Amino acid sequence: MARTTFETNPVSLHTLLKNCEDGKLQLPDFQRSWVWEDERIMSLIASVSRGFPMGALMSLKSKIGDGVIFARRPIEGAPDAAVQIQPEQLLLDGQQRMTSLYQSCMRRQVVTTINPKKKLVKRWFYLDIRKALSSEAERDSAIFAVPEDRRIKTNFDKDIVLDLSTPELEYEQLMYPLNQAFNWDTWQEEFGDYWIAKGKPEMRDTFKQFKNEVLKNFAEYQVPVIALGAETPHEAVCLVFEKVNTGGKALDAFELLTAMYAAQGHKLRDDWLGAERSEDPDLKLGMQKRLANFGRAAGQAQGVLANVPATDFLQAVALLHTKEQRLAAMKEKPGKESEWPAVRATRQSLLDLPLEAYKKYRDAVRLGFERSAKFLRQQQIHRVNDLPYQSQLVPLAAIFADIGEKAEHTTNNEKIARWYWCGVFGELYGSAAETRFAKDIMEVPAWIDGGPEPVTVLDGVLRADRLLTMRSRLSAAYKGLHALLMREGARDFRSGQTYDQTVFFDEDVDIHHIFPKAWCESQKIPASAYDSVINKTPLGYRTNRIIGGVAPSVYLEKLENGKLGPSGEIIEPPIDKIALESYLESHGIPAPALYANDFQGFFKERQRRLLELVTRITGHAAPVVAQSPDEGEELPSSIAHDSGLEIIEVD
Repeated sequence: MARTTFETNPVSLHTLLKNCEDGKLQLPDFQRSWVWEDERIMSLIASVSRGFPMGALMSLKSKIGDGVIFARRPIEGAPDAAVQIQPEQLLLDGQQRMTSLYQSCMRRQVVTTINPKKKLVKRWFYLDIRKALSSEAERDSAIFAVPEDRRIKTNFDKDIVLDLSTPELEYEQLMYPLNQAFNWDTWQEEFGDYWIAKGKPEMRDTFKQFKNEVLKNFAEYQVPVIALGAETPHEAVCLVFEKVNTGGKALDAFELLTAMYAAQGHKLRDDWLGAERSEDPDLKLGMQKRLANFGRAAGQAQGVLANVPATDFLQAVALLHTKEQRLAAMKEKPGKESEWPAVRATRQSLLDLPLEAYKKYRDAVRLGFERSAKFLRQQQIHRVNDLPYQSQLVPLAAIFADIGEKAEHTTNNEKIARWYWCGVFGELYGSAAETRFAKDIMEVPAWIDGGPEPVTVLDGVLRADRLLTMRSRLSAAYKGLHALLMREGARDFRSGQTYDQTVFFDEDVDIHHIFPKAWCESQKIPASAYDSVINKTPLGYRTNRIIGGVAPSVYLEKLENGKLGPSGEIIEPPIDKIALESYLESHGIPAPALYANDFQGFFKERQRRLLELVTRITGHAAPVVAQSPDEGEELPSSIAHDSGLEIIEVD
């Protein structure tokens, strides 16, 4: 990384605001919109009026011509002509302060701001001359805002408390308009004429005192400015921006790339969020909405890709781009691995992503994400909150984009499924997974073409003890296990139907207890046991209502007997016991133990069956029990020993 150079010097506030107005000081396009509340604006004005420091600004000296890195825009409220000006500097830190002061103290138009009720309102800002001169301690109370018509009203707008709608009313009530804080000559002259005509020329001395004690603080105010050199690398700009903007939302690589690409004439934000005026339906909708809507079920608001952020999409593009670079280097410099560029999906790789590379892989990656949605439905994952890992979508989409039509072959699809489930049950994509992404994009396509098993497949082993500590949707393996049960043909206890997409949404399928919670508590079974994933399975809403809180033998009998209405009509038909037992077995539930209300026997046998189910899909040998689980809660010894429940190995 090139060395970052900077200068530090004080600049008068008036010069800075004039530069904002003239377009000499602008914003990089990754800066967000101005959003300050009126109370914060008034607090800032109070500090300036007393000569108190408001903090340093940070800017980036702007390159000229072909050296322009970032698209830019004038601060909000600047004249239209400012857009045509090549800025001398871009403001990295201080947008909210500069915009607030420019709009309230220099611009001659009403300010659109936010009131304490978080509503957009239009306000003019004033200084009460009498209060401002009474004491510095009351300076905050001397600054106030009035509505667009310059009248403060009460009693449902029937009574006017303060009217400043004409200059004469401002003079009469000694209320100074802050948008003339740097240009008081005309106001002062007309103020003096007004009071001379009133027979009180001494009021001119009051204004003179106000000018010397208050307004000159605006004119003489100096702001320390740290100016980064024009050659500062864009990744350093991004890092600096985040460090100094601690009060705002973190800047992500998408926003920085948006500004960089815009400087090259490409509107990345339109690609992602859509361009309403475009005649191209795809561009009009935008990539984000297109992915969110792709493959959604009837009546479903959004599909399984609803939460894909722009940075994940760009990561998939970066994986393909850097893979291409590495393969080219491997071919050009065989045996010189130290000279081969790395395959990367890091934040830095996004900042280094050339526009041409983005354009080259954009459509392929979109198709890769759409193919991922189809794949996930095949795995019986239909909703965003049922996704084991949001992050695993990045390598999944990149792999599908890379292999293209090869994904349609059953053998290849089975390999991808095995890789996917190994990632889920090995719990490999929880955090800092970028290194694994890079291995995946190199190794999985090579495996499909006959190469060795990927590292993710080798690492994807479920520990047997993890079944005992998985109790909520926070666990990827917990969600994965229930999707896998549905994938492998689990059938609803009541309807006997498998959980395809239609049944899943029509029956409002979710994860529920097998031995009901209420019954378990009545039997003094600890929550650490009955809340375990071992005692849960996917069931339809109506089925779960039948189960209720009774003993399994009771609800199984209800299912077998069915239900008649008041007139003898069949509401729920009876279910043959043999058929019902087959439904239970499809969930890996030992039917005899359930009929006998034998929680201990059920728990031990279902743990074994669930482990077998996972090992079939991951292709690994039976998991070896850890002596001391290193994640989650350990099963209390009173359950594992006193109750006879034990951690077992699969034969």
